[in-house]
Amino acid sequence: QLQLVESGGGLVQPGGSLRLSCAASGFTLDYYVIGWFRQAPGKEREGVSCISSRVGSTNYVDSVKGRFTISRDNAKNTVYLQMNSLKPEDTGVYYCAAVLKRGRCGGSWYQQGGYEFWGQGTQVTVSS
Repeated sequence: QLQLVESGGGLVQPGGSLRLSCAASGFTLDYYVIGWFRQAPGKEREGVSCISSRVGSTNYVDSVKGRFTISRDNAKNTVYLQMNSLKPEDTGVYYCAAVLKRGRCGGSWYQQGGYEFWGQGTQVTVSS
């Protein structure tokens, strides 16, 4: 069974940090582009970051540039999202998604329709 499982969410104060993990089972992530998305209450799901297969080039939405870092450990079959300097507006359910694609994320990395597999999501709440 092909599956993505997110973990690492929680409640954190503004300015704090969290590291999200996206672990794959049933397949290896080596040749998959991985995206992180988030959905705040009452809002549409938005693309946050993307990392290419193998090479590891990255993309970020403007609102998280300089604060979030996406990385991958193919040996552990896991992709991470390190989130620093968190703000209340970062609150939401965070999802990882995968698409079989060699090379870079591409110009439409932030569009949900481009991904084949999705995790169940992990809640991130930034509040004092």
